[in-house]
Amino acid sequence: MENDWFRRGFAEFVGTFTLVFIGVGSILFSGGQLVGIALAHGLAIAVMVSAVGHISGGHFNPAITFGFLITRRMAPVLGAVYVVAQLFAAVVAMLALTVIFPNEPSLDPGVPTVADQISVGAGVLTEAILTFFLVWVVFATAADPRGTFKSVAGLAIGLTITADILAGGPLTGAAMNPARAFGPELVQGEWSDFWVYWVGPLAGGSVAALAYELLYLRPLAPAVVGPPETGLEEPRPGETAVS
Repeated sequence: MENDWFRRGFAEFVGTFTLVFIGVGSILFSGGQLVGIALAHGLAIAVMVSAVGHISGGHFNPAITFGFLITRRMAPVLGAVYVVAQLFAAVVAMLALTVIFPNEPSLDPGVPTVADQISVGAGVLTEAILTFFLVWVVFATAADPRGTFKSVAGLAIGLTITADILAGGPLTGAAMNPARAFGPELVQGEWSDFWVYWVGPLAGGSVAALAYELLYLRPLAPAVVGPPETGLEEPRPGETAVS
């Protein structure tokens, strides 16, 4: 599976399609209820990461893929396959929604935009901070082999997305994901502040990925050790801990 780009890319396609289809659908038909929208996005990711995380890693987000690229955790060609699959899936999901709901006057609510009460710069910062949280959790649960909660990474990642939307949804839509923004923007032809949803997530995700990689995955000091439930063995007296 390591070099099977098609099957890994298709897993990314299915996961991203699910996120956009469920996420935008929840915006259209939840009556604008923030809690319902946040849960729909979070549950979609939690289920798909749990389902295909062992195949592709369950990125479903160019910002996460970029974090793995800059920390040299995946090959550039595979990263490109992931991003293409994610963007294409987002577009197909939006097209599916337009076919299923032909009488819906507009799918514009699915297009994330910066709220009038904040500046565009504040929107970029908001998306960067929210994506920092997301990528940090991804690295801590899915990339770190010592992560206590690796077996439930999907739940942790999904809950992070839910929390982020509850906090930032009214400000920027809390996309945290260039693909989540790109699909609705392309299909609806709405490009207001589109760059916010590339610059913010890529910047925030990069900081999180590099920080976690340098601080915890490439430690200069002896590896952290702990009791058996952490998955790390305590060194014997006189021995040095190794990762």
